[in-house]
Amino acid sequence: MNKTGMAYFKNDDIIHFAISDEPEAGSVEVSPNITAELNVKGELIGIEILNASTFIRDFVLNSVQAKVLDLAEAKAA
Repeated sequence: MNKTGMAYFKNDDIIHFAISDEPEAGSVEVSPNITAELNVKGELIGIEILNASTFIRDFVLNSVQAKVLDLAEAKAA
């Protein structure tokens, strides 16, 4: 059964994305502060992001800066 959702735990600054309500059988750190949760078949059932506010801030800033640079280069061409 699939049950998707997202939860933010403010006190711990963690975002958890649930892709399925299956029990977690293992996990893999895919990058610092990001963990993929797996079921018994090794399929992705969730993602956990530690230090979520910093991660989101940095991700948004980098994305916006890249778009602004692309726009500036396009206008200069």
